[in-house]
Amino acid sequence: MRLITACLLLLAGASALAQAAERNDIPGCYDFTKLTQYRPASSGRELVVIIDQTVKVPLEIKNASWQQILRFSQPGDRVVLYQFSALLQNNFMQRLFDGRLEPLLVDKKIRDNLGMESLKHLDQCLVEQKSFFAKTVGTLMAKSFAEKGDNIAKSEILDSLKRISSDLQQDSVQSRTVFLISDMLENSAFDSFYRNNALRLLSPEKELEQVKSQNLLTDFSGAKVFVAGAGLIDTDAKNNYRSGKVLQQLEAFWRDYFTASNAVLVSFGAPALNVDLQ
Repeated sequence: MRLITACLLLLAGASALAQAAERNDIPGCYDFTKLTQYRPASSGRELVVIIDQTVKVPLEIKNASWQQILRFSQPGDRVVLYQFSALLQNNFMQRLFDGRLEPLLVDKKIRDNLGMESLKHLDQCLVEQKSFFAKTVGTLMAKSFAEKGDNIAKSEILDSLKRISSDLQQDSVQSRTVFLISDMLENSAFDSFYRNNALRLLSPEKELEQVKSQNLLTDFSGAKVFVAGAGLIDTDAKNNYRSGKVLQQLEAFWRDYFTASNAVLVSFGAPALNVDLQ
């Protein structure tokens, strides 16, 4: 194993202890190469990935979602990963990952004044940092999805989104993109999108009024929202048909919900997300 990779792994194990003030699950290359003072400013972008643990997601959508994250994430970005579920003993909302990809050192004047070995180690470390990020996020995502045999009947989407957005208020960012992987089918004490074991036709206006009355709106700070997995059908379900009209009304409700929660629903993948995150 390369020296830098080994050091990255060692630093990763120690990062939880070192980040009491500000969490970062990606070990820093500028600190490792003792070039901390030359680290450029971050991009100001944040990608928030939210996985609904109650949904059985096809392998194709899992892989496509991971690739979406890798294409979007650039040097200088912050990436946060949440999973949520109904509140059960081993299933609950948590921030699984919070890491920053460091910016590349491209300033020619600075590079010309640094030693070749230091630059070589820094550049190599930054390449391996992206690989570390991809592997870590991929592994955590794989563990977050529901598996065959899992059966979590309730789905606390609205309450979970409110808790997550509240948690995000501590993050200082210039732009935020939310990537939500969920069937978007609320089934909780607050509301249920089902009737007689089938997805019911929603009235977006009435549903939004009910959400408001239960204080479930939140503030996503102007985020752009992308959804994958909407309306996903459990192959074991007795009634697994989703009509186009039902999905249209489902999308209309969530579009209104995000608008009322200071966000913009850019794309609603039902179930596949066919545009790139931005």
